[in-house]
Amino acid sequence: MNDKIKLITRTALLLALTVAFQGIKLGQFVTGPLVNAVLYISAYAVGWPAGIFIGAVTPWIALLTGILKPALAPAVPFIMLGNALLVVGFSLLNTFNSYVAVLCASVVKFLILYVSTRFLLQLNPAIASALQLPQLVTALIGGALAMIVISALNSIDVAPKLGKVKNRIHKL
Repeated sequence: MNDKIKLITRTALLLALTVAFQGIKLGQFVTGPLVNAVLYISAYAVGWPAGIFIGAVTPWIALLTGILKPALAPAVPFIMLGNALLVVGFSLLNTFNSYVAVLCASVVKFLILYVSTRFLLQLNPAIASALQLPQLVTALIGGALAMIVISALNSIDVAPKLGKVKNRIHKL
């Protein structure tokens, strides 16, 4: 199988996993970390373009399937942007330090969603609050889960084959 087909297959599997996590409907503090973990793992395993694709598609799927409340429809472009910046930020900073990368990427996603719901969108405050501080918490927990998964994959020599770079979890 050539590399392009492998990349597409892995991206499709990660997208399917993300959609499956969303479909379970276990609440924001279970689903959010799982989805964010897959975004981090995607950035690591298949690269930032594929991670951005997954982060852009999943909010639309969540909206169309009723997982995301219709009142949050105006926030979908900002969720997509937050996901994209999470993936790119992690990808760029991961070569320096993986934990700093998770922290910075999580904060950037949080800031995008916080600013958009606080100053740009006219959402019910109770609904808008779901896209504020909980997003920082779920992104950080998702990053921690991703670091565990990626470290496990590295220890059995799977992740280097996925990401084509050995030992990409960098610590201080």
